[in-house]
Amino acid sequence: MLRIPELAMPRTRKVTTVYNSKKEVWNDREKAQDFFLRQMMTAEGEERDRAECIYIQLVHGLDKCED
Repeated sequence: MLRIPELAMPRTRKVTTVYNSKKEVWNDREKAQDFFLRQMMTAEGEERDRAECIYIQLVHGLDKCED
């Protein structure tokens, strides 16, 4: 469970993701959400679960999202 309520977190546009041990810095949160939503829709199994985990963290406003 998160210590800070999601609504209280700042909604910055810059976000860092770690997906399949690959770190990537996004300058636009919406582009990152779009990418991981597409990954969720096209992948299967464990790969889909990882993308879903990051997508949920992005939606909740976290600045660093990891699978």
